[in-house]
Amino acid sequence: AVPAFAESIARCEEALAPYVDWSLTEVLRSGADLDRVNVIQPVTWAVMVSLAATWQELGVRPDAVVGHSQGEIAAAAVAGALSLEDAAKVVAVRARIIGEHLAGLGTMASIPQPVQTVEEHLTSGVSIAAANGPNTTVISGDKDAVETLVADLQGQDIRARLIPVDYASHSAHVEAIKAQLADALAGIQPHPADIPFFSTVEPGFLNTSD
Repeated sequence: AVPAFAESIARCEEALAPYVDWSLTEVLRSGADLDRVNVIQPVTWAVMVSLAATWQELGVRPDAVVGHSQGEIAAAAVAGALSLEDAAKVVAVRARIIGEHLAGLGTMASIPQPVQTVEEHLTSGVSIAAANGPNTTVISGDKDAVETLVADLQGQDIRARLIPVDYASHSAHVEAIKAQLADALAGIQPHPADIPFFSTVEPGFLNTSD
């Protein structure tokens, strides 16, 4: 119903089209297949990019942009560090390769504790995936190991919960697809950002011309 959002979604759908076999608009209207990593990640990316376009249409001009995971790909597109077409390729190809090679091997969980406290609970095959807030930490790793740790924490009245994914993002599992991702995304060129781009991987503002 918001023209700026709808126009951005249409541009994102066109940019994603060469890399996916589903319609962004149809998925958003139906909610179908959002449990598939190769669908939910590009969809989330498109919604973030389009929300940013909507805010800018309403006069919200960011002094800088920052994102996490596929949100960092959205931030790069909003900043102008990546073209919309290149960002769409990154998020779609990345999600497809994760689905093909990592799905079924791992999982993730959210724990309502500071990262330093969670580190004390870690067991073999489990690592910190993200510190989402002062008292919100995400762990990631081998499926059995994460599930066992969550059960143990729940037994201690800690409200740990599994995240409904079957892959271990932001863990050592991802190293297995590093070379394949680099090959698949070869040729993508960053651009000087129109809006300063703050990286959550190497904390600080990036020179996106490099």
